[in-house]
Amino acid sequence: MTTLQAASPLIAIAQKTRQAASKLAVISTEAKNQAIEAIAQALESARDEILQANIADCEAATADGIAKPLYKRLQLDEHKLRDAIAGVRDVGKLADPVGKVQIHREIDTGLVLKRITCPLGVLGIIFEARPEAAIQIVSLAIKSGNGVILKGGKEAIRSCEAIVKAIKQGLSQTAVSPDAVQLLTTREETLELLNLDKYVDLIIPRGSNSFVRFVQENTRIPVLGHADGICHVYVDKAADVAKAVSIAVDAKIQYPAACNAIETLLVHASIAPAFLPKVAAALQENHVELRGDERTRKILPHIYSTTAKDWETEYSDLILAIKIVDSLEDAIAHINEYGSRHTEAIVTEDLAAAETFIGLVNAAGVYHNCSTRFADGFRYGFGAEVGISTQQMPPRGPVGLEGLVTYKYQITGDGHIVATYTGANAKSFTHQDLL
Repeated sequence: MTTLQAASPLIAIAQKTRQAASKLAVISTEAKNQAIEAIAQALESARDEILQANIADCEAATADGIAKPLYKRLQLDEHKLRDAIAGVRDVGKLADPVGKVQIHREIDTGLVLKRITCPLGVLGIIFEARPEAAIQIVSLAIKSGNGVILKGGKEAIRSCEAIVKAIKQGLSQTAVSPDAVQLLTTREETLELLNLDKYVDLIIPRGSNSFVRFVQENTRIPVLGHADGICHVYVDKAADVAKAVSIAVDAKIQYPAACNAIETLLVHASIAPAFLPKVAAALQENHVELRGDERTRKILPHIYSTTAKDWETEYSDLILAIKIVDSLEDAIAHINEYGSRHTEAIVTEDLAAAETFIGLVNAAGVYHNCSTRFADGFRYGFGAEVGISTQQMPPRGPVGLEGLVTYKYQITGDGHIVATYTGANAKSFTHQDLL
């Protein structure tokens, strides 16, 4: 370690977080649940302070010309805060993921192997806007026995400070040290955090495509996240038109800034004349700007033309690209070419087509006859999520508690040595599962 590193205030913060996390890793489920309830109560008590801080953030962001999608994520109203606090309590009700015996095996008489779940250690969470993300993440970190260093975007600094202040006040009355939760506030600290591979075990970035890619390219610490949220709904030739309209509208407008909102609508050519006018009317009633390929514009001549760039764009706004395809296979090929492996959906009454779609589309979430907006840890019953991962290796999709634990192998013997099991007179292993 260089003298500069040794003198860094962030090094000291990270060391305190790791020390607190090491103690948190071994406390009881009851103690963790008490801490989570204390956090919920502290957030309720600080509600007015948090909401006022968010109003100040929103006013400052507006003055700075913040983009509309980011502004929507920044806003934290009473309903969002209430739901976030409910999510904290939901996490408290979940089973403790730590200390689970995954393998219990006799290797030989008196020599027993166990694989047991344990916390990762310290999480570094870097997120843009969405101050309620701090609430979700802290509750999941505490439940999974991890310390957490939060770095919110500059646009949410007041909101995050008020939230973390309340969380620390809540924890101060529990067995969990407030040092297990830290908040960073400057861009310089972000860059330094990415270099703390000695103290931080996992980085989870939540934000724009460019932001996540920047994090991925500037750290040696493992990164869990996704850079794009380019999701699709494919309306098959055997779709129920009314059902398809409802699903497509929900997947676009329910929260267009979300990473699981659709950006492209694929429509089978045989159903397009019946479906497209109805879905276009419903979407335009909700102020969605429609862009279509040449075949789509023959049915909807009043909409904008798409370009090649539209198929690879995450709008995060009330904009939707539409393309007509000739077959299920063409839809799957388009999704696997342009999709971000986040969440994809098919609307069809043909079960064979649905099974083909689900089997061949490469994404963390693949749905049949429902909105892509269900891709969410809270909706999955995880209580909350720390983020969504589109990587091939697990954890994949919405990441809750199970993505924040690893495991260790423990062997207990009675003077056993490997030499007993080698050579001409080697003894055999029993390898008897005890679970």
